[in-house]
Amino acid sequence: MFPFVAPVRDLRFVLEELLEYRSLALPGFEEASPDLVEAVLEEAARLAGEVWAPLNASGDRQGCVRREDGGVTLPDGFAEAYQAYAEGGWNGIGVSQALGGQGLPEVVASSVQEMLHGANMALGLCPMLTAGAIEALAHHGSDALKATYLPKLVEGSWTGTMNLTEPQAGSDLSKVRTRAVPCPDEEGDHYRLFGQKIFITWGEHDASENIIHLVLARKPDAPEGNKGISLFLVPKYLVKSDGSLGERNDVTCASIEHKLGIHGSPTCTLSFGENDGAIGYLVGEEGRGLNHMFTMMNEARHKVGIQGIGVAERACQHAFAYALDRVQGRARGAEATISEHLDVRRMLLSMRARTDALRALALYCAAQLDVARHAADAAERDAAQARVDVLIPVVKAFSTDQAVEIASLGVQVHGGMGFIEETGAAQLLRDARIAPIYEGTNGIQALDLAGRKLSRDSGAALAELIDEVEATAGELRASAELAALGESLAAGAADLRAAMALVLEASRDPQHGADAVQAYATPFLSLAGHVLCAWQMGRAALKARAAQEGGNSDPFYRAKLAAADFALRQWLPVGRANRSVIEAGMQSLVDYQVTLS
Repeated sequence: MFPFVAPVRDLRFVLEELLEYRSLALPGFEEASPDLVEAVLEEAARLAGEVWAPLNASGDRQGCVRREDGGVTLPDGFAEAYQAYAEGGWNGIGVSQALGGQGLPEVVASSVQEMLHGANMALGLCPMLTAGAIEALAHHGSDALKATYLPKLVEGSWTGTMNLTEPQAGSDLSKVRTRAVPCPDEEGDHYRLFGQKIFITWGEHDASENIIHLVLARKPDAPEGNKGISLFLVPKYLVKSDGSLGERNDVTCASIEHKLGIHGSPTCTLSFGENDGAIGYLVGEEGRGLNHMFTMMNEARHKVGIQGIGVAERACQHAFAYALDRVQGRARGAEATISEHLDVRRMLLSMRARTDALRALALYCAAQLDVARHAADAAERDAAQARVDVLIPVVKAFSTDQAVEIASLGVQVHGGMGFIEETGAAQLLRDARIAPIYEGTNGIQALDLAGRKLSRDSGAALAELIDEVEATAGELRASAELAALGESLAAGAADLRAAMALVLEASRDPQHGADAVQAYATPFLSLAGHVLCAWQMGRAALKARAAQEGGNSDPFYRAKLAAADFALRQWLPVGRANRSVIEAGMQSLVDYQVTLS
């Protein structure tokens, strides 16, 4: 596998030129500066490239092993690589200083996360879930829980997990059966949990001192359905009053899954209460467990999109390096590497343009998260949060779907060698394939966007985004060199606006509205993803052209213009076809009978 080099140059372009470091001007970030951010990126790139990335292939080959005592041994070097990350203070980079973190903007934390996931997706899953646990506990935990658990989670000496899925429940969390039994006769305000959770990422491992499980469960008298679900904190090791670790809690790893990819990440079946019951503590209000868990889920969904982009970046680097090295055939009368063949260039440019576009959109969303959390003006915070709510399902679903396609193109660039595990291209495709599934399948993300997010404000937040897309199209049209890009972007914006109107109208049908949302959700999200990503590349083209006109001869800008041209004139038209899919209606889906014959 070719060495991984974190994309610091493009990250700097997005943060400095597209986003203009606006997050640094928000209240709370007074001590942060562009120089500090650049130093953080460079140091994170070193950790990613020198410590994490070399373990990616070996971790895939070795995998995790469940021991007879129920513990899990990670691949060689994983525990040490995680500890280097935690000891460097990286786990708290986006956590407020009040909670013991570095207090840097979300847009910087997301940039670091992308580098780490590109270096080693299996290892990157651990801190990704811990970040979600910190977010949920900080928002909903009692003062006592926060005082006991947050410092260790923030510093990374303890890690966190999310426990939702059960064998009979899947994505339908209303079917959760894990029980949380009150213990009025025991010392301490706790419950005892009994049940089983599956697909628990990093549910058991040997990289940290303790593991803090956030678990959905029901009290014995809780009503059926979502309203009966509460959220509980269940530590692997109980914590004494002085903060030291006590005895092992009654939660065990019953098995680990044998998966298509991310072999270095232990995906566990956890059993709670095989003996006296796993001691757990209520987080937040009874019956509002799903609401509280979604604080963690939204954090995780944005980071899953970032994760997909990281893998896509590594697939790009891998494919480019191979194409520049592999001599095969002739081009323009001479023996050539395959990078000279235009069909290979088509694949390479498609990979690069899409990855750059996805990165720009995900970091734009992160910057809006910064505004939603830190802006002084309440109206500005609310507007940014509405925009974030629209963008997160797009970032999660579209980025991960595209990451799978980009990794698949990477295999194709390698030809037959791509199908051979030793080259490393196949691992990236196998690893990327889980991302469209977990933290809410991409179909669920599409339903969230086309249903809940559009209906709650009649599409107002998305309409405002489309307004900005159209404004960028106007700027492109005003440039003689970029006018064609502006025409393409304007057409995409018109398609998205028309499709939004169609989906909203269909969703209001009292008889068939729910079916319509189900039928149109995925093509609608795909259309939105293509248009919003093309918008970011249009903005990038304007910045790159301005740099050139100012006398900057950096080849980076020439490459950025080539990627933008491809994104707007060759990739966006493919996405625009989703409008026709929606206009075709849903009758064929309604009439189709699913049979085995």
